[in-house]
Amino acid sequence: MMDYKDFENCGLKKALDMLSGKWKPMILYFLFYQGEFRFNDLWRSIPRISKKVLMEHLQEMVGNDLVIRREVNGFPSEVRYALSRKGKALGPVLSALDEFGNTSNLN
Repeated sequence: MMDYKDFENCGLKKALDMLSGKWKPMILYFLFYQGEFRFNDLWRSIPRISKKVLMEHLQEMVGNDLVIRREVNGFPSEVRYALSRKGKALGPVLSALDEFGNTSNLN
């Protein structure tokens, strides 16, 4: 039987902690299928997410090495976000969740 200490060190818990948040799976899904995004373009692509929440989630995912933040010099300068190698490894998981949601009777 797994106790709390074992659960805290469990790979599933670590992964779920990195993905927790209403919008993180959707952000990762867009980055996986659409590639690199400027912040405002990503914000416009995800209906009903606030800029504040998007920024918080992106910062957390950059901190967890799921997303890469890249500043592009120019005028005006811009920031782009893309999946890291670690983030790209979630692609099959996101695809499986998408397929599950589309084929399961989740009503």
